[in-house]
Amino acid sequence: MDSGDSKLLSVEQLTKRFILGGGLSRVRLVAVSKASFQMGLAGPEIFTLAGESGSGKTTLARMILGFIEPTSGSILYKGRDVTRIHGRARRLEFMKDVQGIFQDPFDTFNPLKRIETYLRQTALNYSIAATGKDAERVVSDALAAVGLSLQEIKGRYPHELSGGQAQRTSVARALITHPSLLIADEPVSMVDASLRMSIVNLFRKFKEERGISVLYITHDLATAYYVSDRIAVMLRGTIIEIGSVDKVLREPLHPYTRLLKDSVPEPDPRGKWTEEIALDALEIKEYAQSGCKFAGRCPREIAICRGTEPPEVETDGRIVKCHLYK
Repeated sequence: MDSGDSKLLSVEQLTKRFILGGGLSRVRLVAVSKASFQMGLAGPEIFTLAGESGSGKTTLARMILGFIEPTSGSILYKGRDVTRIHGRARRLEFMKDVQGIFQDPFDTFNPLKRIETYLRQTALNYSIAATGKDAERVVSDALAAVGLSLQEIKGRYPHELSGGQAQRTSVARALITHPSLLIADEPVSMVDASLRMSIVNLFRKFKEERGISVLYITHDLATAYYVSDRIAVMLRGTIIEIGSVDKVLREPLHPYTRLLKDSVPEPDPRGKWTEEIALDALEIKEYAQSGCKFAGRCPREIAICRGTEPPEVETDGRIVKCHLYK
């Protein structure tokens, strides 16, 4: 996609509303509310969206990938509004350049097709290879980049791979099109702990050696701290703090970010945030309430928090959405 815009990805005021239930019990849920961030201003980067389960991270990722339509806002990729790209143009221009990696690697593949057949077809369908022989070379190169060989997967169906092999193969599939951006949605949450960091390290390798940017979506603050350049913290559909990973996780400003940090004793890449860190289960009332979504749970709540949406305040090299800093 050709553009003079220096930003790789620009998400502006992105909002998604869902209607739950029917009749008198109908509820309007704002799953993502006015989310804004940019990627690629200073070259390839790993940018993380972090937050507890149900914070809107996956909904935001699915809008960027074009799986669901935004209610409002814009998604600019290399200066072009991707919500206006449809049909063949979307497949060839956008989907070729932006690839997704998902939580369950087995959902990536057709269970009735051998792995190498699926990968070869990916190379041919995106015109990366013109012949079957060319496709095999492309597939072999992609597998080698994730530490696998064509011989290891040849003749095998998805269910015959281990979880780690399947996720590595899923990453290899994403590399076949030579993307500029990977959107990795909880890519290590279903992988054995012994393999988790090896997959996260692949993202760092791709950024440094191939110039690929990664939008890393996770609830695992340890791997986020280890691999990210910048991070945005989400709460009930709202980005409440955004900045360099060192500033946000070492010296958080928003009370919610502080709570997340305090739930992990030290940023240790070998550890994992596996619980809901003593937070309440997802509640529709928090999504629906006016003002700050953290009001009611925040130890520093003030009167204005309950009824007035916090402003975005730029301070100390980051943006924080909190009444305490206006």
